[in-house]
Amino acid sequence: MLKEFKEFAMKGNMLDLAIGFILGAAFGTVVKSLVDDIIMPVVASILGSPDFSNLFVVLKKPTDTTDVNMMSIESIREAGGIALGYGLFFNALISFVLISFVLYLIVKNVNRLKKKEEEAPAPPPGPTQEELLIEIRDLLKKS
Repeated sequence: MLKEFKEFAMKGNMLDLAIGFILGAAFGTVVKSLVDDIIMPVVASILGSPDFSNLFVVLKKPTDTTDVNMMSIESIREAGGIALGYGLFFNALISFVLISFVLYLIVKNVNRLKKKEEEAPAPPPGPTQEELLIEIRDLLKKS
């Protein structure tokens, strides 16, 4: 059973999948950093708000509000209040759209590179079957 598992784990597809998964996780970190650290600040500066995470509506106030920062959704939720965090949703939605767009651009460029490789000129075709038969016939006539 251990031998079968070793054969299964060492198959090319399984190894390729593992490498793809690891590279995908690393690539996801890079793309997330690109969106969070480079693109989102630009979007936030255009829209006039540096961060949407503190846009919320309090549905139920915490029972004890003495030490609660009512300007922070995390503080309200930790104190037992209920807040509708539409700003967090906007952040997630904008991040999703931006990540999708960046991945679209990457895939589009990779596909363009693959297409250029595929368009390499094909080698000239060999003689057809009729041409070979004619050549054989001519050689037989000569001998």
